[in-house]
Amino acid sequence: MSDNVIIRTFQHVRTSVAQWVDSDFIPGGALALKEKPEQVEWVRTLPFLFLHLGCLGVIWTGWSWTAVLTAISLYFVRMFSVTGFFHRYFSHRTFSTSRFMQFIFAVLCGTCVQRGALWWAASHRHHHQHSDEPDDKHSVRQKGFLWAHIGWITCSKNFPTDYSRIKDLSKFPELVFLNRYDLLVPVLFALSLTGIGSLLHHFAPSLGVTAGQLLVWGFFISTTALFQATACINSLAHVFGSRRYKTDDDSKNSLILALITLGEGWHNNHHQHMTCVRQGFFWWEIDITYYTLKMMSWTGLIWDLRPVPKAAYSVLELKNQT
Repeated sequence: MSDNVIIRTFQHVRTSVAQWVDSDFIPGGALALKEKPEQVEWVRTLPFLFLHLGCLGVIWTGWSWTAVLTAISLYFVRMFSVTGFFHRYFSHRTFSTSRFMQFIFAVLCGTCVQRGALWWAASHRHHHQHSDEPDDKHSVRQKGFLWAHIGWITCSKNFPTDYSRIKDLSKFPELVFLNRYDLLVPVLFALSLTGIGSLLHHFAPSLGVTAGQLLVWGFFISTTALFQATACINSLAHVFGSRRYKTDDDSKNSLILALITLGEGWHNNHHQHMTCVRQGFFWWEIDITYYTLKMMSWTGLIWDLRPVPKAAYSVLELKNQT
């Protein structure tokens, strides 16, 4: 192996490791990354792989009802953060809130370990602009199921945050900070769970929980399940289900996906009318995220919830459902 190859490999590894800490650290610029072929960037995605492998820790930590219930609770609380804040607020601005609550939402989103709110919003806005077209980052139609589900997030071309798509959000330095150092909140969250587990083990031994056990169940297992369920909207929601509206993409409605993602399964509805806060357009379309956001609006924490447009119920727009 030549000295040049060794140097280039070292520089690549060094850059990838630096990006674990600072996601905006791109020596060659974002445009250079976009010119690279679509392939898995193994070093850069080691934390992502570590998240999934961490689930195997259950072999050594075992389980307790406290740990399992913590994992389930954190799954649903953070799924609401994904659907209500990552998606319906940061990506589509379907309601309004204060700057302080916006920051709190971004921190809660950080515990989901799905990058920063600005990266998430920019990537999602790009998806809606190019849904199931050749430029779509995660299209089953264009690049296959596995790539749409998980492959795209491991590709270097998709790492940079396209700040040009989120000028309404990038004007807030606190959001840019959380987005740039997107590993900070997950690490603090994991350490907090470990600390709580240690305290419970010491002060409430009858619960049978340990520090490692709460870390494995509350962080690794719960977060991995959260990611996989979220990814199903990019993949399964464009393959299985029914279509009410004749959109140009392959988006579909699915009750099962709506249940595990608190309302995101009504994907065909969403692609037809993406700017409304509600995705289950009819009373029988369960949308727990919408119900929760509606209750939050009663407290004054959020306001100006955008309703479903009347056109959504027009016989001229609806596909023949008979």
